[in-house]
Parts: sequence; C-alpha cells; structure tokens
Amino acid sequence: MLILLLLTISSAKAQEAGGGGGGGGGGGGVIDVVAKFGAKADEKTDLSKIAFNRIENFKLSGAGVFDGQGTTAYKRKGCEKHNFCGSLPINLRFDFLTNAMIQGVTTKDSKQFHINVLGCKNITFEHFTVLAPGESPNTDGIHIGRSDGVNVLNTKIKTGDDCVSIGDGTKNLVINGVTCGPGHGISIGSLGLFKNEEPIDGVTVKNCTLTNTSNGVRIKSWPGAEPGTCSNIHFEDITVTNVSSPIIIDQKYCPWNKCKINEESKVKLSNISFKNIHGTSALPEAVKIICSATLPCENVELADIEITHSGPTGPAVSQCSNVKPKVSGKQNPAACSAPVPANPTPTS
Repeated sequence: MLILLLLTISSAKAQEAGGGGGGGGGGGGVIDVVAKFGAKADEKTDLSKIAFNRIENFKLSGAGVFDGQGTTAYKRKGCEKHNFCGSLPINLRFDFLTNAMIQGVTTKDSKQFHINVLGCKNITFEHFTVLAPGESPNTDGIHIGRSDGVNVLNTKIKTGDDCVSIGDGTKNLVINGVTCGPGHGISIGSLGLFKNEEPIDGVTVKNCTLTNTSNGVRIKSWPGAEPGTCSNIHFEDITVTNVSSPIIIDQKYCPWNKCKINEESKVKLSNISFKNIHGTSALPEAVKIICSATLPCENVELADIEITHSGPTGPAVSQCSNVKPKVSGKQNPAACSAPVPANPTPTS
C-alpha cells in the first residue's frame, strides 16, 4: 500500500498503531507518518505495515491517500465468485478502537474492502473518500461489524461493491450525508451465513444520495443457513438516480446459486422504516420487500415514496412477500401492488 501526501495520527493511549507507534503502549502523542515511516508521494514507496489496533482516543487526519494498487487484482478471474477475494489485502483495518476520528483521508483502489471496522466503539468517519472503479470486485467502501456507535458522515464513495456494508453485531450506527455511486448501495448484510452471528440493532441512514448503483438501501439475508435478528433500521431522506433496486429487502439473497431450493431465511427482521425516498429506478422493480415465509418481516413502514421508471417494460412497481407494511403519505409506485415472480432476480 502506498500513502501519498501528509497524514497525521494522534492517540492518547495506544497498544499498537502504525506498527508500534502512536505513543507505543500508552505514551500518546502525534505521529507524522511521512517523517516516522518514510511515506512518500512517489507512488512507489510501500507502507503496507501500518496497523490500527486497540487504541483509545485516536485521530487520523490529513490529505493523505491510501493507494492499494488494486487494478491488477481486479482483472484476475474468480474474484466475482469470492474464490480468492478473502485472501486479498484490505487497505485499512480499524480493530477495537475506542473514541476515534478518521477525517479528510482518501482510500483508493483497495484489492478487497477499503475499510474494515471491527469491535470499535464511538468511531467517526467524516469527509472521507473512497475511490475504485465500478468493475472492481468485493471492494466494499466501509465494512462495519460488531461495533457500537459508528458514524459515517459527509463521505463520498465510488467503488465496485457496497458503498457501506453493515455486518452482524452492529449497534447504534449513523450514516448521514453519504454520496454513493458507482457501487452496490448501502447494505445491511448479508446475514445468516455463519454460526453465532450477533444481532444488528439501531441503524439510521439519512440524507444520502445514490447514483447509478445496483441497489439503493438494502437488507439481505441468506435462505436457510443460520438464525439471527436485525431490528430498528431506519432509511430516511434518500435520493436515488438510475438505481436498479432503490428499496430492497432480500431474504432470498443467493448469489452464484449456492442455496438449496425452497429454503427460507432464519433471520428475524423487525421495526424497519423507509421514509421520503425519491428519484428514479433503472428497472421497473423500484420497491422489493421479499421476506421469509418462516419468519415474516414485522413492523415495516413505507412513507412518502416517490420513485419513477420510464422504459419499454413499463412504470415502476412495488413487490411484497411475507410482509404487511404500514403505509402513509404518497406511494408511487403503489405499495405492494405488483405480484412477486416465482424466481426473483438475484441481487449483487
């Protein structure tokens, strides 16, 4: 990985930062990674051993670019099926940080996820930038898991997978002012694939704009597989432009045909709202709420939906399965007015 320009790292208490820096186990202080680690804006210097782990009161800021040089990896065959993607490097990992601010930094062309947030508490990304081609596989912008109190604010994400992906154990997450596109949208999940997944509870996504993405705001879980819960999820004030699936709950998420026929998701979804979501859909199916027959979605709300589609296949439609949403305000398309096909189109 290359770091370009200037980054400043500060922490009041650190066990490990920047390969042992950041105060070195409690000393605190400020690190200039250019001076300390030899980062150079020459697009050649390798700084791949910077790491951020178990730090309190941490701040990373500056005009730096973390360049993962992933363009060669994007051309390799098999990554679209995740046969080897998991072994590729992630640009930045933030593990078990408490009270952290990541501000004004750019991550570019990661070979896998750009950012992985695990086990953190009270961490904020603000004026953050993610850059990767739309065809780059498995390059989630910010992936969040098992963390409490994460904020993603005023951030621009262009990538080849989910702009923000939200994994199990996420609590009290706020995403506000994010622009996404290209990419796969803002997604919760996929859920239910692994044993002992922790509940997701409390996600608010507001004031976001998605343009030319394959999905808008989405919750996805695998049919069959493992049990789990996802509750208190709120999407509000969202603008979509030429988005293939602007509003989607997909409890039959099954890319690459890995699922058995007629299996149902065991993930319980409840207290979910979609409010003031407007714009244009690239496909007729503007709203798809496909829930599990075994565990129907509970307390789903659709309020003030205005999404249009124009094309040879007709106007926008709204599909629902195993859910009875509460409906208020304008509904275009009319809520749950279209039949669900026997084999819904798989989403990426």
